[in-house]
Amino acid sequence: MTLDPRTPILVGGGQVNERTGGVEPVDLIVAAARAAAVEAGSPRLLELVDSVRLIGMLSWRYRDPGALVGERIGAAVRHTGYTGSGGSGPQVLVNQAAEDIAAGRADVVLVGGAESWRTRMKLRSRGVRPEWTVQDDSVPPAEVLVPEVPMVFDGQSRIGLDRPAYVYPLFEQALRISSGRSEDEHRAAIGALWSGFSKVAATNPHAWTGREYTADEIITPSEDNRWISRPYTKLMNSNNMVEQGAALLLCSVGVATRLGIPRDNWVFPHAGTEAHDTYDIAEREALDRSPAIRLAGDRALELSGIGRDDLAHVDVYSCFPSAVQVAAAELGLPLDDPGRPLTLTGGLTFAGGPWNNYSTHAIATLATRLREAPGTYGLITANGGYLTKHAFGVYRTEPPRSGFRRQDVQADVDALPTTRALTGYEGSGSIESWTVVHGRDGAPERGFVAVRTGSGERTLATTTEAGALARLVGVDVARDTAVVAADGTFRFADD
Repeated sequence: MTLDPRTPILVGGGQVNERTGGVEPVDLIVAAARAAAVEAGSPRLLELVDSVRLIGMLSWRYRDPGALVGERIGAAVRHTGYTGSGGSGPQVLVNQAAEDIAAGRADVVLVGGAESWRTRMKLRSRGVRPEWTVQDDSVPPAEVLVPEVPMVFDGQSRIGLDRPAYVYPLFEQALRISSGRSEDEHRAAIGALWSGFSKVAATNPHAWTGREYTADEIITPSEDNRWISRPYTKLMNSNNMVEQGAALLLCSVGVATRLGIPRDNWVFPHAGTEAHDTYDIAEREALDRSPAIRLAGDRALELSGIGRDDLAHVDVYSCFPSAVQVAAAELGLPLDDPGRPLTLTGGLTFAGGPWNNYSTHAIATLATRLREAPGTYGLITANGGYLTKHAFGVYRTEPPRSGFRRQDVQADVDALPTTRALTGYEGSGSIESWTVVHGRDGAPERGFVAVRTGSGERTLATTTEAGALARLVGVDVARDTAVVAADGTFRFADD
């Protein structure tokens, strides 16, 4: 098969763990980029990078981090770009880069990101600001390539439902209810799922926490594994207290041939797709489903000309157990296939959760796996927000017959029914899902519920009342009646 010299390929991936601390994010990206060039077998590749596209960083703010990376790798970069917050960004950037290389808009693209969150939090606790690079106002901000995921809505923010650690447990409870499991049975099941992820991390040289945990260790609260928001302990949350960087190098077949990059290092992006579910979680038809994952995932396989059984390697975005379960159900993937686990890295709890940049690590890991098993297919799923924005990528060491193909399937998602969300609702309804947030001392502090009205709308409500919290912790309150006040608080109807 004669290849078009504009065919996009992924030739190198680098990953860095900075355990001693203190290194600023752009320098972690530079270290990862150099490792990616070594993997590609061509240090000269860095000099030819003409576009640097980076994932939005939380541990330090730069006006144009791509310009800094370009300077430090010695490249005459013509274009830089940045993303807003959202974990789908890495796969979206790869999709964009593959399109641009194929169209001749770029020749060599560096996709990367990093976080030095652990250092930043340690310094912040002492009132110290790190002496990292500051770009003044004369530096134009980088182009925003992927916009921020909308995550602030009146119905959530007014009751304090303002972070993933509170929202994903609502999805988990909905999954438990639809499964018919008791709370103990379900916690055992998700503990086993997460134990399997830790087993993968234990074999991953780039994992932040490279040890295997038993299911009991994961689900049992302790001094080192406190409750966060039920049913999740700390070991079921993404671990952002890391210092990690990752970078991918993509180029055209023409460039790779000219540089003598070995053919065995070439990994071809076959297809990329994107879509999002309703930004406001209260508007979703069901809290344990994701039409965007189903439609975009199916379309990625269709564009690649394969079925799910053709996938040898899968990395499902794994910020919380509910994200994995929803995605697996929508994609038709078993949770417990020992021959094809749903993570390549160990996931965001164990391999590391560097905020928006996890999937860059996953893609780099997948590329290595594909080179070790030539001809096999791999799938990446990436997720941003509250199981909101989704991106998919199919990869293989053999080229796609019809070239790289990309599609946004949002129109198909938007055609599906949603739920009317109510803010300021006064009245009763049936409890659809709930969670209880615990303080550092282990005591319940606040409860959140999703309530369905008699006519099918959804409202979100909260309580700090001790009796209600005890009931939410101790009893299965699915379908119990809650009375919601205009200020977003609730009580049980029979109290």
